[in-house]
Amino acid sequence: MPDPDYRLSFPRDHGPHPDYRIEWWYLTATLQGADGRDYGVQWTLFRSALAPGEDEGWQSPQVWMGHAAVTSAGQHHYAERLARGGVGQAGVTAEPFRAFIDDWRMEGIDEMRLTARGDAFAYDLDLSAQGPLVLNGVEGYSVKSPDGQASHYFSQPFYEVTGTLTLPEGSVEVTGDGWLDREWSSQPLSEDQDGWDWFSLHFDSGARLMGFELRGAETAFSAATWIAPDGDATPFADGALRATPLETTVFEGREIPTTWRVELPARGVDVTVEALNPAAWMGVSFPYWEGPVRVSGSHSGRGYLEMTGY
Repeated sequence: MPDPDYRLSFPRDHGPHPDYRIEWWYLTATLQGADGRDYGVQWTLFRSALAPGEDEGWQSPQVWMGHAAVTSAGQHHYAERLARGGVGQAGVTAEPFRAFIDDWRMEGIDEMRLTARGDAFAYDLDLSAQGPLVLNGVEGYSVKSPDGQASHYFSQPFYEVTGTLTLPEGSVEVTGDGWLDREWSSQPLSEDQDGWDWFSLHFDSGARLMGFELRGAETAFSAATWIAPDGDATPFADGALRATPLETTVFEGREIPTTWRVELPARGVDVTVEALNPAAWMGVSFPYWEGPVRVSGSHSGRGYLEMTGY
């Protein structure tokens, strides 16, 4: 179980934690193409344990799942990979850092290379960290419900990104900003929680905001991290962040909030968060919505939005 007294240590905690039930390496990037268009990229590797620990070969209890996507205002391409641990098809090492599933790769931390491909897209990106790692919650211990569910959670929200997207219409050079989230836990959501809305926002001022709400039967539980341009991070507990749906989009029979009002009064934040492409639905084994967003209001900028449970 996550331990509030545990202190994150690197490079150890870049690697896997096989005694925990769930874990992910989650990279999103907001990009501008040489063609003048805005793009978003996602690369995610999930680890799920059928039992604690790790063994070699087919005895491994670890199951891996990868998701990759490229999104623009008019297109959304995604792919999924599934693998069993212990047989060399997927895995993570801490030092040197390497996460992979099939031929998809995330290699390096301060200087990273990221590759993935699907039937209709591919990307090859270089990322360079321009700021420190950020611990979410209290020293990386992130509470998820009034009942005490929690995870260990840190981010690298300061990547500069360059590289190439390969799309049906051809290749395009891109630059932009990247955000890596690392999280692991053995605790599911509370019994009355059926999904979450997660925001990672890059403001033009250089500040950043991570915030989420976990939706319960009657109320939502929220948390946030305000990240100053120099990387100084301030956590905010339940109730400080407010996220209110403003507009919805019906996609595959599901009503998805694709425009939001996000408020963090303690930092003067009152913004509208609007999907670049409302149809950024990830129709994978466990479907969810994930895509780039534009930010306007008290602060301007860009970011990413993930929504599950709809």
